[in-house]
Amino acid sequence: MVLSNTATPKYYKAFRDQVLRGEIPVNREISMEMNRIENLIADKRYYYDDRAIDGYIAFCEKELTLTDGSDLYLLDSFKLWAESALAWFHFVDKDVYVPKTDYQDGHFEKRPVCERLRTKQYLIVARGAAKSMYASTIQNYFLNVDTSTTHQVTTAPTMRQAEEVLSPIRTSITRSKGPLFKFLTAGSLQNTTGSKANRVKLASTKKGIENFLTGSILEIRPMSVDRLQGLRCKIASVDEWLSGDTREDVVGALEQGAAKGGIDDYLILAISSEGTVRNGAGDTIKLELMDILKGKMDAPHVSIWYYRLDDIKEVADPNMWLKAQPNLGKTVSYETYRRDVERAENQPATRNDIVAKRFGIPLEGFSYFFTYEETIPHRPRSFWKLPCSMGMDLSQGDDFCAFTFLFPLGYGNFGVKTRSYITERTLFKLPAAARQKYEDFRREGSLVVMDGDILDMMDVYDDLETHIDKEQYEVVCVGFDPYNSKEFISRWCIENGEHGVEKVIQGVRTESVPLGELKILAEERKLLFDQELMKYAMGNAITIEDTNGNRKLLKKRHEEKIDNVAALMDGWVAYKLNREAFD
Repeated sequence: MVLSNTATPKYYKAFRDQVLRGEIPVNREISMEMNRIENLIADKRYYYDDRAIDGYIAFCEKELTLTDGSDLYLLDSFKLWAESALAWFHFVDKDVYVPKTDYQDGHFEKRPVCERLRTKQYLIVARGAAKSMYASTIQNYFLNVDTSTTHQVTTAPTMRQAEEVLSPIRTSITRSKGPLFKFLTAGSLQNTTGSKANRVKLASTKKGIENFLTGSILEIRPMSVDRLQGLRCKIASVDEWLSGDTREDVVGALEQGAAKGGIDDYLILAISSEGTVRNGAGDTIKLELMDILKGKMDAPHVSIWYYRLDDIKEVADPNMWLKAQPNLGKTVSYETYRRDVERAENQPATRNDIVAKRFGIPLEGFSYFFTYEETIPHRPRSFWKLPCSMGMDLSQGDDFCAFTFLFPLGYGNFGVKTRSYITERTLFKLPAAARQKYEDFRREGSLVVMDGDILDMMDVYDDLETHIDKEQYEVVCVGFDPYNSKEFISRWCIENGEHGVEKVIQGVRTESVPLGELKILAEERKLLFDQELMKYAMGNAITIEDTNGNRKLLKKRHEEKIDNVAALMDGWVAYKLNREAFD
């Protein structure tokens, strides 16, 4: 087959037929990706070429081996993913140089140039799907079939994880199964002595894996923007981009480097199981991916395969497990999954990891108080001159000195605004990534950085008073944690009166009810906040339960601030105690 803008991709068609026959259950996200592929098929601007996928398959099965040395036969899922990434093309108008002829001088002309459509592929799939092997086959294919000089990179949270991509390639080099690898590794007939680089054309070196015939290299790089930014990578794989404790958008850094380097046909393969890190770049990327899947963003250059269960109840139904693990029964057994389900039921400490990694249901939905969806900000709003309840959680140390304003809006909705204070010393002590996030809060006006090493509560009071006057908030009542608040509250009562000032004692017995009520409001999307700082605090909040099921607000790590949520809870308690004042 040649390029066709009417053909249906053959491996996608086989997959689609199985889905339609009810042989393969799929989740909402995979269904939406199938709709995107159907749109590509119907759009005459995009072309499918089966030679691209057939060449990849032939290379893999004729040349490559598994890490144990056995023959490699591509899984149906690998063919489906690779077809989506490699076999779609489009035409782009570019300036093409036309050499001098007898009739005219050399010159540039606008001509349509055929290019691979996909530049990024996101694969979110359960543990055990052999996704690192898939990335390895893609890297190996381009390293040895692409005749241009390529710079290829693989990165992961740990060097061991990144090595999982290179290890199968090293095995293939050692075994030299097919004719291409035999040619690349046997050396030149003219050079039987001297340096290895002159004798062989493909070798594993200290730098990585080098193809001396094309001058190409595949290397491991740490998962850090500083170590990836500026690279002109044609092919890059990012492993476990949702699971690593990283706050940086390494995919964006790689994409920016390729684009600035003038590489039009780059490919970034981002693979991961479901994540455990909140408020990181992964959250932002997943939100963008969902917008693409839903059709809110037009991004034909992005391929997305997002496997997960649709509901926690499906964990108990083996017939639904294929939604999260497309290679179940091939790379991982049903028995393994069954044992993990039993372990999750009998050992609560393992439940979070198993639900996230085996079934694609985010960890945050079960250990974090607010789910990821509940932390997505609403559209910007102003609450000028509206009555509100103010909650406060005061700190003079590294935590935020936080104030959250709660505005009853009717129909069970509540507007939320927050404002926090830290010192310059606290800001400068932060790691670079965290400091950048705090600077973003500063720019949106939700974080104020005060001079000095320790917060002066009277300076905070003055600034907050100015802010309230500027926004024309009508503070009807105040909820406060007694810790570190005596001086602040005393001045507030002198200047504003004691009516509506409510002490909120912290602890499981006092926090459980208001936390439960706020949780319901968040679930129903009735907490109308629009600030990134509030999103950040909600994303960090976890709770613990006592033997009676009472909950207390906590943070998982010291650096993950929740003070704005604590202030929201204090404001909620004060509102309930003074509800009649808002009528």
